[in-house]
This record gives sequence, structure tokens and C-alpha cells, in this order.
Amino acid sequence: MAKRERVVRMSVELPLWRALTGYRVLTMIYAVLLAIFGRDNFGQQRFERPWVAVAYLAFLFVWTLATLPKVRSAANCTKRFLVADLVVALTGILLTPLADVDSQSFDGPTLPSIWTAGAVLAFAIKGGWRWAAFASTFVAAANIIQRGEPSRDTYHNVLLVWVASIAIGYVVEVARASERTLARALEIEAATRERERLARDIHDSVLQVLAMVQRRGAAIGGEAADLGRMAGEQEVALRTLVSSGLVPPTRVSEDAAEGAVVRTVEVDEEAGPADAAPCDLRALLAPHAGSRTSFAEPGAPVLLPAASARELAAAVSAALDNVRVHAGPDAQAWILVEDEPDEVIVTVRDDGPGIPEGRLAQAEVEGRLGVALSIRGRLRDLGGTAELISVPGQGCEVELKVPKAPKVSRGKAGTAR
Repeated sequence: MAKRERVVRMSVELPLWRALTGYRVLTMIYAVLLAIFGRDNFGQQRFERPWVAVAYLAFLFVWTLATLPKVRSAANCTKRFLVADLVVALTGILLTPLADVDSQSFDGPTLPSIWTAGAVLAFAIKGGWRWAAFASTFVAAANIIQRGEPSRDTYHNVLLVWVASIAIGYVVEVARASERTLARALEIEAATRERERLARDIHDSVLQVLAMVQRRGAAIGGEAADLGRMAGEQEVALRTLVSSGLVPPTRVSEDAAEGAVVRTVEVDEEAGPADAAPCDLRALLAPHAGSRTSFAEPGAPVLLPAASARELAAAVSAALDNVRVHAGPDAQAWILVEDEPDEVIVTVRDDGPGIPEGRLAQAEVEGRLGVALSIRGRLRDLGGTAELISVPGQGCEVELKVPKAPKVSRGKAGTAR
């Protein structure tokens, strides 16, 4: 089945990018008009080398218009463009004394004037306050070099740009964090609504049919009773799955440098999720719940790398197979999932007769490697451990521990039992 992806994007950054686009155009026009008409207001004469000013301002005009698509979104605003844009601003500042030697004697505007702030703001919106501090530091150094002997007003303007850009960058980071929180809230809301819809549909159809088959089978007896018993087990398992609220983990919220993104992905179940993506272990273990298997889980998702989660679930399945084979069809089993800070612990316990002392060693000699390979081998490859505790007559307990960042070995254990 082909992958289908639906993205719902929310971002308060989009208005900031639109504002930056308008700011760059307006300040470019202002810089050109200021060079033509406004220098007398600062007590300066015409440029001594007007060709330098004309060449730079013409390039600034073309650069600003040509790069408008680059400042429409964070995705378009690449690091390479940011560096080039900053170089254009710094070049204009440093060319000002070349165009007008007397510019160092006045606190008048540079060639790019306040257009320079747009280059710094792009850093702030794209990367936050750290990027803003980086860009504004270069602008401050260029202004101080251009002035030669900076005045108090020069330092005041430099400090103003530095503080303002960092403040804007910090606000952008806070906005992104808020959007991620909102995206997760919407994710939970969507999952809850989907769970409720599925629960209604299943309750009105499948569960009622299974319950009816169980009752009628018990009333008829014979082979129908066995069929009714199996229907009852499936009803319990399905009801447990629905009531646990587990929805396949296909919704992921992330920060794509454009605000919060809620991404819904439908993939082929046979292909499985990507090994690098986190997987909720509860979704893999919940189907084991039934009339003779109780499943206890934390209230929050138990996230593991997909490969680790699948191997751990396979080890749990192997342990339950051993319960059914060796403890008898009437044995009761319990699955307990514990989510610790550094590891995940899954305990499988039963009330069967237990394992006689030395039976596991004898089974390995006979070539029956269910525990050695299907359970301990899997956990060893994940960097975890598997402990088996059994007292004759008091059942058996298998404790599986998997670190949340396991180092998977190259060899992979088999599944032979």
C-alpha cells in the first residue's frame, strides 16, 4: 500500500516572514532615496565617489527583489542565503567610507542604512536568539570599523540592534515551543476522537456478535461450546484493546523550523514503520490480552525504537507460547509493562506448575532453544537482559529489560523454539 501523508501546519512565523518581506522592500527603497535626497539632512555633501554608491545600491535593489521568495518561509530561507544576505549588508557598511571619505566624521547613515536590520532579523526568525546574536555581532563590528572613531550614538545604535534581534529570536523560540505543545494537544484530541469512533463501531457490531456467539455456543454445547469459548476470548481481547485507548502511532508532531507540524502517515503494515521512528510498545503487546492473559500498562505511551519494540514484543510472545504449551490451556498469565527513565521492563508471569530444576539446560541439550534464542537471544541483541524465575508448583516469571537506547549487535537471534 502506498504511503499517504497529510500535513496540518500551524505557524505564527508566517506573519513574521511576510512582515520581513515587506520590511526589506521598504528599507531598500528608503536606502536608495536617502542616498539621493537625504544626505544633506545629516550635514554631508554628495558622495565623493558616487559610482561606488550607485553600483552598490543598484545591486541592493536587484538583490532585494530577486531574493523575495527566499524570505517567504523558513524552508526557503536556507543557511547559504542567510550568509550571503549578511555579506551583502556588511559589504554595504564597509563600502560607505569608500563612497564618501567624510562619512567617518558624521553619524549619518551607511549605504544600506536600516536595510541591514532585515538581514539580522532573518537570522532571528530562522534560528532563534543564538543565530541573531551571531549575525548582529558581525554587523556591530562592521559599523564600528566603518566609523573609525565611534561615537556614543554609534555604540547606542549597535547595542539597540543587538538587543532587539536577540529579543525577537527569543520570542520566536517561545512561539515554536507553544506551537509544538498545541500540536501535541491536537494530536491527542484526534487520537481520542478516533478511539471513540472505533469503540462505538466495534461495540455496535463485532463485540455484540462475539457475545451472542459465546452465549449460544454455551447453550448448545458440544463443539459449539468450544466455538463459543473462543469467541468469548476474542471478545475480551478486543474489548481490552478498545478500552485501553491504543490507536496505531501514526501521528507525529515535530518542529520543521516553520512552527508546529502534525503529520499523519499511513504506511503498509507489512512493511512496518521505519526502524528509527519511535514506536509505542503498548500497541504491540495489547493484542495478547484475553480471558486468560491480563495486560497492565502505563497510562502514557511507552516509546522505543521500532526495531527494539518489535523484538521485545516477539520475546513476550515467545514467553506466552511457553505458558500455553507448558503451563496448560487453563493457566492464567499476566503481562506488566513498566516504563523507567533509562529502560523498559516487561514481566510475564503465569500460575502454572513452574519449571523443574535443570529443565532449561536439558532442553538446550536436546536442541529446544525457545528460551535461549527466542527470549534471551533477542534481549541480548538489544543490549538488555532476560531473567527467568521459577518455583515448582508456583508458576514462572520472565522479566525482560531493554534499554531505551540499545546497542543492537550485528547478529540477530533466531526464532526457533
